[in-house]
Amino acid sequence: MTRVAAIDCGTNSIRLLVADVDPATGELVDLDRRMTIVRLGQGVDRTGRLAPEALERTFAACRDYAAIIKEHGVERLRFVATSASRDAENRDEFVRGVMDILGVEPEVVTGDQEAEFSFTGATRELVGRADLHRPYLVVDIGGGSTEFVVGEEHVRAARSVDVGCVRMTERHLVRDGVVSDPPSEGQIAAMRADIEAALDLAEETVPLREARTLVGLAGSVTTVSAIAQDLPEYDSARIHHSRITHDRVREITDWLLRSTHAERATVPSMHPGRVDVIAAGALVLLAIMERIGAEEVVVSEHDILDGIAFQVAEEAEQGKNGN
Repeated sequence: MTRVAAIDCGTNSIRLLVADVDPATGELVDLDRRMTIVRLGQGVDRTGRLAPEALERTFAACRDYAAIIKEHGVERLRFVATSASRDAENRDEFVRGVMDILGVEPEVVTGDQEAEFSFTGATRELVGRADLHRPYLVVDIGGGSTEFVVGEEHVRAARSVDVGCVRMTERHLVRDGVVSDPPSEGQIAAMRADIEAALDLAEETVPLREARTLVGLAGSVTTVSAIAQDLPEYDSARIHHSRITHDRVREITDWLLRSTHAERATVPSMHPGRVDVIAAGALVLLAIMERIGAEEVVVSEHDILDGIAFQVAEEAEQGKNGN
């Protein structure tokens, strides 16, 4: 087993996984897995730059993670930065800050690389299950972008499109700096049109409708699962590999789009940082299910972090063997 750390810094959150990994058997044992809402992508869609306060929130989380990594005696660390830092004019400032704190350069991956990591992390433990048929469609609904990957054991086609819960909320549901509470029918229709256009784009290269199992990743999907199960608190064990029907996703999405901030904030399983963006994320999931005719979505807590950890461990093993 190789002890590795993986950090995934997205538009809405930054997440850490410390794990012991055996790349030969595909075994991954969590030692620490956590998430911090930092909203790195705050305003990027509008300004093209990372806001100073967003950078400071992110650097504060990095300092916390650096202490955890040191405590666990991690052998190798990889830091992957996704949508927001790809788009920003001042991403060099972000890179310098991360290097000063963690000693590694954040790797700003392409959407396709992001999709590869997500697919590996989400499906490695599903292969061989008789009740889940291939090909899989893995959908990672992030803050700024959504990744679509179709494959069997390996990726066959992948595409990243610029719709995510934060980007859609900021683009369509914010008026005069405040999230509409609740949004108007016109705002919802405009957001839905944007999502449908993104699905058209994804379908140009990814055969979405060939999928026989839909696997959903990231906070919007896991939060919808928690709501569907009426969990008294967020419970990863109960969320991981749960299944939500299309009808239930539609019911939850309709409620989220009709509800106020105060009503959504009463959901005990919802992270406070998701209260304003969850409706947009749920709508993305619903639109995907309707597009491909999926009767259910299989929810995975294992995603891009696990994919990164597997690759880091494999590279470490190759280094030990002199390859």
